[in-house]
Amino acid sequence: MKPRELVGTARVPQGEELRLFRRGDDYMIVTGRNELMNSRMSGSEEALATMTCARLGGRAAPHLLVGGYGMGFTLRAAVGVLPGRARVAVVELVPEILEWARGPMAALTAGCLDDRRVDVVERDVADVIRQSASAFDAILLDVDNGPDGLTRGANDRLYSKAGLAAARDALTAGGILSVWSAAPDPAFARRLSQAGFSVEEVSVRARSNGKGARHTIWFAQRR
Repeated sequence: MKPRELVGTARVPQGEELRLFRRGDDYMIVTGRNELMNSRMSGSEEALATMTCARLGGRAAPHLLVGGYGMGFTLRAAVGVLPGRARVAVVELVPEILEWARGPMAALTAGCLDDRRVDVVERDVADVIRQSASAFDAILLDVDNGPDGLTRGANDRLYSKAGLAAARDALTAGGILSVWSAAPDPAFARRLSQAGFSVEEVSVRARSNGKGARHTIWFAQRR
C-alpha cells in the first residue's frame, strides 16, 4: 500500500486542525484520529443533494444553501440535477478547503465551483442561516460527522432548538432542511419534529456503488 502524503493543514476558526492527505489518487481530510472525508466514499454526500432535490417537487427556480463544501460531492451532485434557473449558495468557513478544491483536488471539484448558478460564500453557515428569512427552498448541512460540533464546538448551535428554529425561518413554505450524519441520533430527530418539521430519516450507503457503512440523512420539511 502506498504511504499517505500530507498535502496541507488548516485550522477551523475556534476549532480543530484539519489535515489533507493523499494516497495515490485518493484524498482524506482528517481531524485528530477522525477521518471526516474520503474521496472513495461519496455516495451518501451525493444522496444528500439528489434526494433533497427530488423532494422539492419540481420547483422551477429553487434556491439552495449547501454548508459546507467538504470535498464538493454534495455541490457537484446538486448542480448535476438542478434546473438552469436554480441558485446555490455554498457556504464554507475554512478558506483552505476552497483552496484545496481549486488546487490538489481540482479533478474532484470538476468545475462545480465555477458553475454560473453557484455563489461561494466564505462565512459561518449558522450566521448565514440566521440572517436569511424565507430565503431558501432547501438547506443542506454537512459540516460535521453528525448533529454535534466535532470540528468546532460552535457548530452545536446549528443543531440546538434555537438553531433549528433559525433554519425553519430561513426556509420557504414547504422547504427542506437536510442534515447528513455518520450515525443515527434519536434525540436530534425528536428536536427536528419539535421545531416544526415533518421528519423523514433515511439510511444511505457510504459508497456510490451501494456498499460501505450506512450513513443517516434527515429530510425535515417545514410544516
